[in-house]
Amino acid sequence: MQATKIHATAIIDATVELDSSVEIGAYSVIGANVKIDAGTRIGSHVVVNGPTIIGKNNHIFQHSSLGDAPQDKKYKGEPTLLEIGDNNTIREFCTFNRGTVQDKNSTKIGNDNWIMAYVHIAHDCQIGNHTIFANNASLAGHVDVDDYAILGGFTLIHQFCKIGAHVITAVGTVVFKDIPPYVTAAGYDAKPHGINAEGLKRRGYSADSILQIKRAYKALYRNGLTLDEAKVELAKMQNTTPEIGLLTEFLNASTRGIVR
Repeated sequence: MQATKIHATAIIDATVELDSSVEIGAYSVIGANVKIDAGTRIGSHVVVNGPTIIGKNNHIFQHSSLGDAPQDKKYKGEPTLLEIGDNNTIREFCTFNRGTVQDKNSTKIGNDNWIMAYVHIAHDCQIGNHTIFANNASLAGHVDVDDYAILGGFTLIHQFCKIGAHVITAVGTVVFKDIPPYVTAAGYDAKPHGINAEGLKRRGYSADSILQIKRAYKALYRNGLTLDEAKVELAKMQNTTPEIGLLTEFLNASTRGIVR
């Protein structure tokens, strides 16, 4: 540990494992059973409690609280986990809680996520890679968010919901059911409003693939089909457009039902 990278006012438990390149700002507190890997920078007045594992090259801004006990009445002090991957930006006043033994035992944030101020990620949530959470987005417990999803400011996600890859929500969206991949959702409660075509363009999807995803959206939402009928149509489309497989797989795994 290089003392020049750790502010003199920071409090670090003796059990903490820090790479020598980690930076910790003034008045931050790093509790027991925390491991922080190379290149991660922690601002001032941050609290990290363990067990928590933080990967490489994360930037955690001031006043965040990471790895504290889950807000769950069933929690009885079990040593559950928070895992944060690599290259994440975590802005001011974020709160991420550890998991519970009743579910996955850990809360997990993947890589390359952009998480803005005041975001809350509750116990047992599983976050993929390359997501964006705008200010004040909040996830209740047991929520899954897949790769490249974007949550607009003040989006609220009910417990046990799943948010598919490439989803985007509008500001103030309140979600009570699963949102399938590629869908744009808005409202209280959330309703589908087409696909995230612009996001797909930026990620290199071809014009033809986007066209086929639009057709899949119409089969699911616009053609008057039941969900089971729509699944049959999507399975056929998947044979010629592999990107539809992401949608069919999500629908087959959904347990809460989807926004419609």
